Amino acid sequence: MARLNDHYLKLKAGYLFPEIGRRVKAFSDANPEAAKNIIRCGIGDVTEPLPAAAREAIKAAVDELGQRDTFRGYGPEQGYDFLRAAIAEGDYRSRGVEVADDEIFVSDGSKCDTGNILDIFGPGNKIAITDPVYPVYVDTNVMIGNTGDADASGAYAGIHYMPCTAENGFVPAIPEEKVDLIYLCYPNNPTGATASREALAAWVEYAGANGAIILYDAAYQAFVQDEGVPRSIYEIPGARGCAIEFRSFSKNGGFTGVRCAFTVVPKELLAETASGEKKPLHPLWARRQSTKFNSVSYPVQRGAEALYSEEGKAQIAALIDHYMGNAKLLRAACAELGLDVYGGENAPYVWVACPRGIDSWGMFDKMLTEANVVITPGAGFGAAGEGFFRISAFNSRENVEEVCRRLKAVV
Repeated sequence: MARLNDHYLKLKAGYLFPEIGRRVKAFSDANPEAAKNIIRCGIGDVTEPLPAAAREAIKAAVDELGQRDTFRGYGPEQGYDFLRAAIAEGDYRSRGVEVADDEIFVSDGSKCDTGNILDIFGPGNKIAITDPVYPVYVDTNVMIGNTGDADASGAYAGIHYMPCTAENGFVPAIPEEKVDLIYLCYPNNPTGATASREALAAWVEYAGANGAIILYDAAYQAFVQDEGVPRSIYEIPGARGCAIEFRSFSKNGGFTGVRCAFTVVPKELLAETASGEKKPLHPLWARRQSTKFNSVSYPVQRGAEALYSEEGKAQIAALIDHYMGNAKLLRAACAELGLDVYGGENAPYVWVACPRGIDSWGMFDKMLTEANVVITPGAGFGAAGEGFFRISAFNSRENVEEVCRRLKAVV
C-alpha cells in the first residue's frame, strides 16, 4: 500500500481560517436571517477594486495574447525581466537598498513562498518562530518533518517559540540558545506591531554570529506610516548575508485573488552542507522554482509592473489611506470601550485584548452571535495569542463604521 506522509497527522485540527469558515457556516445555517447581516473582519482579504493601472495593463496584456506576433507561452520561471527590474528599482534601489534584478523571484504568493522555502533547507535545522504567529510558518514545518508532536497547548516539540507580548512590544527577545532558521514578520501579522531599526539590527547581528538565516516576511511593509520604521530587512547592514525577504502585491495592490508576490534571495547568502561546506542559496532557489513552478501568468505580471507607474503608485497610496483610515476608526472604538488595543498604526490589523473573563474563542463566538461580526481569535495564532482578538481593517468604510457601532453595543 502507498505510504503517506505521517507528519501531516501531527497537524492540529484545521488550519485557522477554514476553522473560522466552518464556525461561521454553522451559525449562518442555523440563523439565516442573522447571516444576512454578517460583516467579515476576520481573514485579511482586501475588499476595494483592483487599481485602474493594474486593470488596464492586464487587459492590454490579454489583447497581446490574442495576436500571433505578440502571443507568449511559457515565461521564465523566475519572473519576466520587466517585473523583476521594476521591483528591484521601485522597492529597493530607489530607497537606497541594493538588490539586483536577478535576486528577485516572482511567485504567486508569500504564503506559498514562506512554505516552499523549506525545500532548500535540510533536516536538523533548529526553527525559531514568534508566538503569536502566522499559522503557515508552523504548519509547513510540521508537514516537512521539522517538528515532533504537539502538546496540549498546541506547541510542537522541536520548535523554539519566541513569545511576543505587550510587555516586549510584540518583538521577541533574542534567543539565548543557537537557532538556525528564524521567522520574523514586520509589520506583524497578527499583532500589527513594528520592529525598530535597532531591534532588527540585533537580529541581524545574532544571525551573522550564529550562521542563522532570517526568513523575513514583509508582506505589509507598504502600510508603514512612520518613516523611521524599516520597510525591508536589507536596510540593516549585514542583512544580505543572513536574510531572505518575502513580499506580496496582495494587500497593497489588491492582488489577493489575482496572485503575485516575490522573494528576494541575495547571492552572497550561504548555508552549510552536511559535510560543513558553505554553498550559496540563490542558485538552489532558482533551481527549485525552475523545477516545481512555472511562474505567474504574463497578464498578471504586467498588472504588477503597472503598480510601479506614477498612476499605480498614486492608486496604491489611496488604497492604503482607505484601509489605514479604517484601522484608525477600529482602534478608537476599542479604546473607547476601555480595551487594550495595539497595532493599526503601521499595519492594517488591530490587535485587541479581550474583555475580562472572556477568552479568544469566546470573544469570537460573542461577536459572531451577538454582533454578527467575524473577527479572528488570537489563540488561533498560538498560545501567546490567547486573550486577544484581531480585527482586519480590510473592508468598506461603511462596514467598518457599522462594526464600530456593533462593538459598542455588545462589549
